Amino acid sequence: MDLFTFIKPKNELEQSEEAVVNRPYVPDEMWSKCPDCGTLLLTTDIEENFHVCSKCNHHFRIGSRKRIEMISDKDTFSEIDADFVSKNIIDFPGYDEKLESNKRRSGEKDSVVCGTCKIDGIETVIISMTAEFMMGSMGTVTGDKITRAFEYAVDNGLPVIAFTVSGGARMQEGILSLMQMAKTSGAVKMHSDAGLLYITVLTDPTSGGVTASFAMEGDIILAEPGALIAFAGPRVIEQTIRQKLPKDFQTAEFLQEKGFVDKVVDRRYLKETLANLLRIHNYTEVQ
Repeated sequence: MDLFTFIKPKNELEQSEEAVVNRPYVPDEMWSKCPDCGTLLLTTDIEENFHVCSKCNHHFRIGSRKRIEMISDKDTFSEIDADFVSKNIIDFPGYDEKLESNKRRSGEKDSVVCGTCKIDGIETVIISMTAEFMMGSMGTVTGDKITRAFEYAVDNGLPVIAFTVSGGARMQEGILSLMQMAKTSGAVKMHSDAGLLYITVLTDPTSGGVTASFAMEGDIILAEPGALIAFAGPRVIEQTIRQKLPKDFQTAEFLQEKGFVDKVVDRRYLKETLANLLRIHNYTEVQ
């Protein structure tokens, strides 16, 4: 017998191969783990709860169309500028491939979806960004679509509700991307001068050039619980000032405390909140 051969003693508590084979199979898609509390949740339960964790109230990130579906009346959404497509306008290396992969993954042509819908019967222009397309970065097409949505609202006397989620300006489009900050801000000013209501809903994360422009220019600024809202991220700030930041720094709750956000609203009650705000500002149901 080989003295160096080790035979592992059988453990009666270990499952037999037959038991492992006969174990019921549960697909991974059926479960999602909450990133905050670690609870395993049924995917169907998350969807029924507006993509909010039933244990800790964590708000999962959702796509632009799912968000529109949640707050608009059924079958009332009509998209504007659906054919606008991002292109490699300055021939940035590798940008064409990145655009194509993001289009396939997200099913969108750019990082924002714009259109009109009814919220409890009140016609509204809606702007909904998505993190699924290049982390909601703002390129020239993003700025064009947002600007044109405000112009449509002015022409038709409609309020605007914008859901923001973004990592900031899109570096692959250089200065042309940064120009969208001024462009969208000008559109917001035009809408305001027409005496129309603009509500922003900041979701996780809203940062960079989007925060520094139209995201923080709403007449009323709402935010989802726990959303990161910033210009520069906390790690960048810590490295710059050489100081440790508070634990909740740049969260929606922190900004509400400091007066930058009017109200933090749970996603499950957002449609009701928006409808009430529209009515308070004399917008009425359209038959």
